[in-house]
Amino acid sequence: MKRLFISTGEVSGDLQGALLIEALWRQAKVRNLDLEIVALGGDRMEAAGAKLIGNTTTIGSMGLVESIPYIIPTLQLQRKTKKFLRENLPDAAVMIDYMTPNIVFGNYLRQQSKDLSILYYIAPQEWVWSFGDGNTTQIVGFADEILAIFPGEASYYQSKGAAVTYVGHPLMDKMAEQVDRATARQTLAIPEAQITIALLPASRAQEMKYLLPNIFAAAQRLQAEDDRIEFLIPLALEKYRVEMEAAVAKYGLRARLIAEDPQSAIAAADLAITKSGTANLEIALQNVPQVVVYRLNAFTAWVAYKILRFSIPFMSPANLITMEAIVPELLQKEATVERIYAEAKALIEGDERAKILAGYGRMRQALGEPGACDRAANLILDRLA
Repeated sequence: MKRLFISTGEVSGDLQGALLIEALWRQAKVRNLDLEIVALGGDRMEAAGAKLIGNTTTIGSMGLVESIPYIIPTLQLQRKTKKFLRENLPDAAVMIDYMTPNIVFGNYLRQQSKDLSILYYIAPQEWVWSFGDGNTTQIVGFADEILAIFPGEASYYQSKGAAVTYVGHPLMDKMAEQVDRATARQTLAIPEAQITIALLPASRAQEMKYLLPNIFAAAQRLQAEDDRIEFLIPLALEKYRVEMEAAVAKYGLRARLIAEDPQSAIAAADLAITKSGTANLEIALQNVPQVVVYRLNAFTAWVAYKILRFSIPFMSPANLITMEAIVPELLQKEATVERIYAEAKALIEGDERAKILAGYGRMRQALGEPGACDRAANLILDRLA
């Protein structure tokens, strides 16, 4: 039996990990390979067949202040994981995003064995917002190969000396299975005349605090002006249900929380107002126009911009793929109720929808052909062999 260790964090990493694990089982069956997968991840990866060492979907954050509550749980999980890896050394390891912990695990595994194969699948976005070469140097140092899903990611890490294979984006596989708009609206009993807006404010606790209020307040204003508008809210994690329901009641939104089939909620929508993240690509691949919003703690933002001179071309993956402003991004001070409302209203009433849909077409071409998960799985199993 070959043992594979996969490490990732947060909701998006759990999704990517689950898609990869499903492909690994498919390809291992073709090869008649007896495989054991142990992992750091979440419920989706466990449902896909991984044995979880620990659940990382609820201990993630972005920013200095935001990360403080998760320092001790993260360190505890790192100690537990190192002990497991020391006693159960895998035959190969795959890191998925989750930069700081995965650098720790990558270096630790390389110290344990010079021969163990370590691959980085979906490397950290140092190619977008690096503060220096320190993290990149470490990643290139311990990773035998980087399996890149973005063209920019592939060229960046290759320029830094890494062995890189561009596999394409895994969501191309997932979205091929999704329902179309008409079917989704029929399933959710949405009348054709209704304007449906998907709200995706949070998959982290900090986003419930910094993003949800302004997104919901803008939604409240849109609803007050047009009684055809109703909202669907895909639930990222069940732990946020009570807080989300309370917020819906507070802002008086005509809204439904969708937990069982969040993709149908997106497919049925005329528009999405969403946090920045992997969900932006899911929305784009469903051809749903979107407004992307993100805010951090004010002190974190001040340090980033004033001290570290932080600057990025774009935040949303939907824009990063082709490095163009396909969808509107409202970051930090721009993420006001007024701006969110205005951008959303323009997408409901104006001709901006056509421009976004044309941009989605260019983005889709850059994502590569379907089959990314199986291509990545085969490269990983080649290393195991």
